[in-house]
Amino acid sequence: MATTFAPQKPAVLLPPLVEPADSLTPEEVERYSRHLIIPEIGALGQRRLKNARVLVIGAGGLGSPALLYLAAAGVGTIGIIDDDDVDLSNLQRQVIHGVSDVGRPKIVSARNSIAELNPLVTVELHPVRLDTDNALEIFSRYDLILDGADNFATRYLVNDAAAILGKPYVWGSIFRFDGQVSVFWDAFGPSYRDLYPEAPPAGSVPSCGEGGVFGMLCAAVGSLMVTEAVKLITGVGRSLLGRVALFDALGGSWREIKVAKDPAAPRITELTDYEAFCGVSPAPSTDADHTVSATELSTMLATRAQGGADFELVDVREPGEHDIVSIDGSVLIPQGRILAGEAWAELPQDKDIVFHCKAGTRSANVLEAARKAGYTRVRHLDGGILAWVRDVEPTKPVY
Repeated sequence: MATTFAPQKPAVLLPPLVEPADSLTPEEVERYSRHLIIPEIGALGQRRLKNARVLVIGAGGLGSPALLYLAAAGVGTIGIIDDDDVDLSNLQRQVIHGVSDVGRPKIVSARNSIAELNPLVTVELHPVRLDTDNALEIFSRYDLILDGADNFATRYLVNDAAAILGKPYVWGSIFRFDGQVSVFWDAFGPSYRDLYPEAPPAGSVPSCGEGGVFGMLCAAVGSLMVTEAVKLITGVGRSLLGRVALFDALGGSWREIKVAKDPAAPRITELTDYEAFCGVSPAPSTDADHTVSATELSTMLATRAQGGADFELVDVREPGEHDIVSIDGSVLIPQGRILAGEAWAELPQDKDIVFHCKAGTRSANVLEAARKAGYTRVRHLDGGILAWVRDVEPTKPVY
């Protein structure tokens, strides 16, 4: 995989993905007139958009601008798959939702915003988590998929399901100030597995909820994803198939890398266990001997302050999370340093240790790693700092 800055001709000329609808109504002609007067789009291209069925994975940071621009462009049917609800922290970047939507399912909020923008669009809702049981059936209903997922297991699942069904998809990814966009179509070029043959080690790449994301980056990446989708549907321009566009928002620059199909890679014929492939196992079960409730921890800290207990409270979150809210008396040692083996010298084996994170998943993983490393006096905070704020210090912020 090598970087390039010079335009390259596509390996294959991709035909329009969708057959055109029969006609446009007078209202559609007026609404889409700025497309109709572009020679490369015209009435024919707009009729293709009208006939298109596009599925968007996630109504979050990337899904929000993508859904709005797909609807504005006149894509006839838009599917949305998401099982999450809107919370206040989403509004920094998920512009399809508003304050009145907090607590509502994201797909319902997104559908309402789409209807307000373009009531001519049909919206199909899939209030489920994408998995190996439903991916093929849901994907089979659509011409094109836009993948705005925020985890590697789902990205590999989307790739494999699309490859099995012979469908193209547009992929986007964001983290802090960096964004990536590409088109994958196993029948004509590389797939996500050609870009990332192996998943990164579990815990090595923080999620946006752990590492943060520059809100405006979502608009840049999401709109480029829709640009690629419209080009595929109408058959115009040069797609990003075989190329990955990389955006550095902090530096204000775009560049690209080329990616080629691996001719020796086995053909994708079935779905697999993607959490296992990505090294993400369910959070280890912890019995009462290895779990501390928020109220129990509060009592322990009060006893320690009076000299009646001696233990370490270790926050395994990222520094930015710790800056937002923390438990007084905790020590910050991010999960990545512990799992990489860099921080064992900072963790005493001759005293009790309580780990905590945001909700309990990362601290449970660290607890399991510590026990494997020979630590016997370790526990973790059930429910993480979210439980602490809820049960002990409700005036502190959450995120």
